[in-house]
Amino acid sequence: MSTPGEPESSKFLKTIEWEMMDKARFFPLSMLSSFTVRCCLYPLTVIKTQLQVQFRNDVYSGMLDAGSKIYKSDGISGLYRGFWISSVQLVSGVFYISTYESVRHVLGQYGAGQRVKALVAGGCASVIGQTLIVPFDVISQHMMVLGMPATDKAGLNPLGIKPQKGRFRLAAGITKEIYRRDGFAGFYRGYTASLMAYVPNSALWWAFYHLYQDQLYKILPYWSSHLLVQCIAGSFGGFTTTLITNPLDILRARLQVQRLGSIRVAFNELWAEEKMHMFFKGLSARLVQSAAFSFSIILGYETIKRISVKEQYKHLVKW
Repeated sequence: MSTPGEPESSKFLKTIEWEMMDKARFFPLSMLSSFTVRCCLYPLTVIKTQLQVQFRNDVYSGMLDAGSKIYKSDGISGLYRGFWISSVQLVSGVFYISTYESVRHVLGQYGAGQRVKALVAGGCASVIGQTLIVPFDVISQHMMVLGMPATDKAGLNPLGIKPQKGRFRLAAGITKEIYRRDGFAGFYRGYTASLMAYVPNSALWWAFYHLYQDQLYKILPYWSSHLLVQCIAGSFGGFTTTLITNPLDILRARLQVQRLGSIRVAFNELWAEEKMHMFFKGLSARLVQSAAFSFSIILGYETIKRISVKEQYKHLVKW
């Protein structure tokens, strides 16, 4: 609560904590929100992945060119390759956000600051999330690049899978071939690279999210919408972490799709092809995806937290 002399906005909660929410309401609404956002933004994931695995710029010159060519070749379905397999992330998302909020809650009991709680909890949540989702990522990414236009660089269909009608049949064919060649371990190809890419990304994103929130609260008028401030902070956080971690995401994608032997092999091959351009490969698509995804996820996440807040805290919530 505020004291005399404090601005009106200090009466309100800046962060709705885990124990303040009705979980029975929060979880189903959270899954619905996440599914809606993924439906809307999934084409950007397909475009980003195809840009990352192409040899230099021999197929697409950029994000708009890639989107246009995919649509002309395969229609709207081409922009949703692997969507239903990837949508399993809804389940991992529940574990992700539960881990994030639980770790924040525990750290808060030991007096940790907001940014430290966000950094550590974001990293822990990503480890859990990636452990669950990597096998589905491997399958969905093979589906994303299957059928890309021919290039001078082999390796975009290393499984030798023939495109076939029916997304579920195609997913089943890829799954069987991965298991036949590599056993269960094949579904965790690039797992270490995924952790290297997404654990720092998640940790930094949540830390930057709270950092930008604090700075925006200082410079914006007290009557500003808290929800809008949080959405803007989320976009800034996504933009910043994408710039930092982009090369790691490219290595992850190439390891999983091109079946390269190790992170070192992937890095050496990428460096030989791109040199310094590796730091910017697919960056425009990933920046747009990350900013849009961050804004949308925070809009849904913070809205649902407000809807799910327990009755005794509703008067402390500002929209």
